Amino acid sequence: MPYADDQLEWIFDRTDGHCHLCGKKLCFSNYAQYGRKGAWEVEHSNARCKGGSDRLCNLYAAHISCNREKGVFTTRTARGWNGQTKAPLSKKKKEEIRSNNRWGWGTALAVGGGVLGGPWGCLLGGILGAAIGDDIKPE
Repeated sequence: MPYADDQLEWIFDRTDGHCHLCGKKLCFSNYAQYGRKGAWEVEHSNARCKGGSDRLCNLYAAHISCNREKGVFTTRTARGWNGQTKAPLSKKKKEEIRSNNRWGWGTALAVGGGVLGGPWGCLLGGILGAAIGDDIKPE
């Protein structure tokens, strides 16, 4: 099935340009370019032969070799071969998690700093907490 450019971009961005089966980086310009570094294609998480659809929620970016190796096996099985348990997160989702981490850690250390050091402790704790929260990898 041919995909429109905006569909390919959405599918590629869904995992921040990483193969959803092995987690390694893909190259957007190498779509359907077998043998090229980071070559990828659209993979049906639930295979069409097993009732899977062409709806976007069922489509992921995957290395051509990973997709062919997966065949009709389940996505869970194929990810397991590569030590993966879930699809990589999109950039948007990663930033959302980082933002929540900044607020959570910032608040927690601001309260702790306020208890121990008053207003200055609160300020320093909040800044330190936000920095720690931002540094935590979302995956």
